[in-house]
Amino acid sequence: QVQLVESGGGMVQAGGSLRLTCTASGRTFSRQNMGWFRQAPGKGREFVAAIKWSGSDTGYSNSAKGRFTISRDNVNDMLFLQMHNLKPWDTAVYYCAAGNLWNPVLIMTATAYNYWGQGTQVTVSS
Repeated sequence: QVQLVESGGGMVQAGGSLRLTCTASGRTFSRQNMGWFRQAPGKGREFVAAIKWSGSDTGYSNSAKGRFTISRDNVNDMLFLQMHNLKPWDTAVYYCAAGNLWNPVLIMTATAYNYWGQGTQVTVSS
């Protein structure tokens, strides 16, 4: 089992920045591939970014590229999502997820992940 807890969400104006943190406990975090997803009201869960267990590979959605950076700290069992130049359409609940499968296509889908956090709200005002 892996327990995941997100933090760092909040309300920010368009153009602002936020840093999300996901703190893990349980199974060895350093062997888990990690992802960030988000879900806006009335929409499905959407892939944002992923990082391999070693930190050597990352992947981003088109909307996240150039604005968001995913990183991890395998010593302290933490995952981060640094978000810059936020837009109103970035408003969503953001979830971190952990899994064992690393495939450039599948990491963008929820099926690659076995464990999920409870989410943290990000609201971007115009």
